[in-house]
Amino acid sequence: MFHSLPTLRSVQDIQLEPKPGKRYWPNCHREWREEFIYFILIDRFHDSLLRHAPDQKERTHGFGTAENLGNFCGGTFEGIIQHLDYVRTLGCTALWLSPVLENNLTAYHGYATQNYLAVDPRFGTQNELEHLVEAAHQLDMRVFLDIVLHHSGDNWFYPDDEPFYHYRGVRFPFGDWRWNDRPLPVELRNPDMYNRQGRIRNFDAYPETLEGDFFGLKAFRNDASPEAADVLDVLTKVYCYWMQELDIDGFRIDAVKHLRPEAIHYFCNRVREYAYRLGKKNFFIFGELVGSDHLCTDYIGPYKSTSTVDVNIYYGLDSVLDFPLYNILEGVIKGVASPTRLIERYAELQDQALHRHPLGEYLVTFLDNHDQIGQSVKQRFGYGATDKQIIAGVGYLLCALGTPCLYYGTEQGFDGSGADDRWVRECMFNPEDLGVNAFNQNCTIYQAIAQLACIRRKTPALKFGRMYWREISLDGQLFYLPTEPGSLLAFCRMLHDTEVLIVYNSSCSEIQTGYVIVDAELHKRANSFFFLYGSSGEAPLLGGLDSSMPRCVQVQLLPTQLVILSAG
Repeated sequence: MFHSLPTLRSVQDIQLEPKPGKRYWPNCHREWREEFIYFILIDRFHDSLLRHAPDQKERTHGFGTAENLGNFCGGTFEGIIQHLDYVRTLGCTALWLSPVLENNLTAYHGYATQNYLAVDPRFGTQNELEHLVEAAHQLDMRVFLDIVLHHSGDNWFYPDDEPFYHYRGVRFPFGDWRWNDRPLPVELRNPDMYNRQGRIRNFDAYPETLEGDFFGLKAFRNDASPEAADVLDVLTKVYCYWMQELDIDGFRIDAVKHLRPEAIHYFCNRVREYAYRLGKKNFFIFGELVGSDHLCTDYIGPYKSTSTVDVNIYYGLDSVLDFPLYNILEGVIKGVASPTRLIERYAELQDQALHRHPLGEYLVTFLDNHDQIGQSVKQRFGYGATDKQIIAGVGYLLCALGTPCLYYGTEQGFDGSGADDRWVRECMFNPEDLGVNAFNQNCTIYQAIAQLACIRRKTPALKFGRMYWREISLDGQLFYLPTEPGSLLAFCRMLHDTEVLIVYNSSCSEIQTGYVIVDAELHKRANSFFFLYGSSGEAPLLGGLDSSMPRCVQVQLLPTQLVILSAG
């Protein structure tokens, strides 16, 4: 049941009591590793018009001109509601929504907040957003909300233009607010709550990256000052309010490395405690953190309060987006990069796992991203990729360690590329043709991803199993981990007495026949592996026992062919 909403201006107007009569969704039965996330940039997903997709096997290019994509295009909450079945049929179990709060009018992406107490009316109403979350829950889907703690929108200005960060950390004078009634809540209309140290030049330099502004977006105080603590308390209360109102199931926190670890630990623990108050026992928080594994561990691992009166240990993020994997995987799948760094990636994860939150080994993995930081040319995975390579890339995520995340449009083969992020933020609907969209469930890529997601859902080893890279051989005698671009790649997931084998031919032109090591003890009596995906029938088991050949499976794969096999 939806209701008329009061106009809020202050955090003092917020009452963090469970809403009378509201039944909060208890975050379903799935563990985090079972989820398959679908990331939606709300403005680009769908408007509320009745449109139709082409009924074809071929992929679709994303819609939008340079002018369209640099501005608000018209996506709405209602447009998402209309296409939840499309996402669920694809096999996704969770939605990640870009920020929903009221933004500067020049921003379409959601990361330039001017009112933390209201949804952006261009997307729809708060009641419609509540309906969206409720409709997702009815389909057994979690909903994660993208939030921003580091900065507000461009809500005020410096006296003399927009300065850059000064190497001595100089604080600049405050100019004035751009509007008489924003930002909200009113507690944020205090100049001392902002760093006022100018724009970041070097996003990897400390303390600049903690203190500076994101271009025109103004950084909050993020130090040990009372004002920084006040900001954090305001934002914590605000986002607990949205949990109470919307019944969301988790947060994705933007720009984590630009915040102190202590701030993230404080926020995450306050939010989790409130989630328990609402009966939401598995509230999940992950973050965007572009940096080393050691840096990520500072935000995921336990933090012991240094207060003399508080000796509790606080946990930070549950997980982060796996940017190191993102930077490696594309070249390997496309056959132009050595797989060595990809293989090493999992040893790095194991090295850090003991220092993290219990689920901190299982990062959020992805192929495509809306915010390609530090890349001079922005491009989707689909740019220059065949359908089979896109399918193999998503298939890798669905079979490997981690929680896979699909960026909207990847399932239709979107291939945007350009000098700025607008080109990888295409529309799923055509702003120039009011009758057309890209929600084609007959697309080859869409159907293959749906099939792979179904296999993952039915195969516990692909969600919970240990992961091992498997040595391969071209002659059945010399076995090795591949190092050359275009090689056969193989890894397995092991769970109890089950081994599931994933093999991929990363060559774009060569048919490759090879042998892949399997667990000799587990399969000493088996005769073959059965194909679960990518082929039919069986692959023979060879070697072992008295043979000089180790226990292995023989496969022959076409260029860019991905297969999944199991002994039964």
